[in-house]
Amino acid sequence: MTRTTFALAALALVAALPVAHADGSAEAGASKAGVCIACHGPNGNSSNPEWPNLAGQNAAYIATQLKQFRAGERGVTPNAMVMTAQAAALSDEDIADLGAYFATQTPSGLEADPSYWKAGETLYRGGDKTRSIPACMACHGPVGRGNPAAGYPAVRAQHSVYTVEQLNAYANATRYDDVAGAAHDTKNAHMMETIAKQLTAEDIRNVASYIQGMR
Repeated sequence: MTRTTFALAALALVAALPVAHADGSAEAGASKAGVCIACHGPNGNSSNPEWPNLAGQNAAYIATQLKQFRAGERGVTPNAMVMTAQAAALSDEDIADLGAYFATQTPSGLEADPSYWKAGETLYRGGDKTRSIPACMACHGPVGRGNPAAGYPAVRAQHSVYTVEQLNAYANATRYDDVAGAAHDTKNAHMMETIAKQLTAEDIRNVASYIQGMR
């Protein structure tokens, strides 16, 4: 099987999964998102590259992450601890509403670094069979919109700085640690850890640059 055939077969498998719909109310979420936009920006477009864009992120993924933050299971970096505190008071309804709201917003988009994005595109779209690295688009989609049913996040227009940080956390298996140092990895997290460990620093830089420029 060629690299392209491998990538397309994986993409077709993910695309065949049923689409999950948000249970929350985007209108209600808009009235609850005031605290969120202080860091994540108007309509979920963050101006700080260390804080992720939430605009266009699928509601299912946002809900999963907020529940993990609420449970103290999403890492112990300073930013993660801030989110843990913010999520502590959220009800399941609040989380569903916030997810629905941000899912309806449009990412404003950023520019890719011209020195790196072509190499990043090659890895994102075709992977590297020789190193057992699947194409990123097999799970995150050809234009980075993710797959809610499978729990795969949208990645398009995400800050490259944030993407690099998260891929390094996956490679170090620390993204889902709690304050006691115990890991709370989901099956998707385990998959990402396995992939990220195969990536070089250059791979991470390149694919993060490509993702930042995706529309």
